[in-house]
Amino acid sequence: MFNTCFGILTPRIMRTWKAYAEDRRGLAAVEFAMVAAPFFLLIFGLLEVCVLFIVSTIMEHAVAEASRQIRTGQAQESGFNEQNFRTSVCDRLMDMLDCDAKLHIDVKSLDGFSSFNIDMPIDEEGKFDDDGFTYDPGGPNEIVAVRIFYEWSLLTPLMTAPLANMEGSKYLVQANAVFRNEPFGD
Repeated sequence: MFNTCFGILTPRIMRTWKAYAEDRRGLAAVEFAMVAAPFFLLIFGLLEVCVLFIVSTIMEHAVAEASRQIRTGQAQESGFNEQNFRTSVCDRLMDMLDCDAKLHIDVKSLDGFSSFNIDMPIDEEGKFDDDGFTYDPGGPNEIVAVRIFYEWSLLTPLMTAPLANMEGSKYLVQANAVFRNEPFGD
């Protein structure tokens, strides 16, 4: 009896499966569902790299403009301190970055252009190390290095994992300006 019942249902099951197999409605939706996650991950990773380049360019501009006050002696003659310089840099960042906790500034007077330290201030554990950061704008005709760093949190860590140079999926963006001060104050 079981064999007879199964034999009677087999043609119906086959017709049902054949109908499902021939039905093409929704095929594009299924294919898109399979491709959508990697596609959007790739797009968002690419967008994040583009935003990083934009942030880097904006930081370079902010350093160049803010350090002009040091180079011309305006900062030294008006009694600029580190907080005033930070405000000057932050005003030029177009409110794109959090200037309070993630922005780090180092202004040093150097003995020569070759003594400029270009190493990233990241310790072995991937944490930011600002030991030795100072605010010394130098005097007339002195060589000065201005470095600013920003801890950028990566939004797509799967795609941008090779970019992370800090713990917690962060990338340290750096902008520099090295120059000789003008002979101000004469």
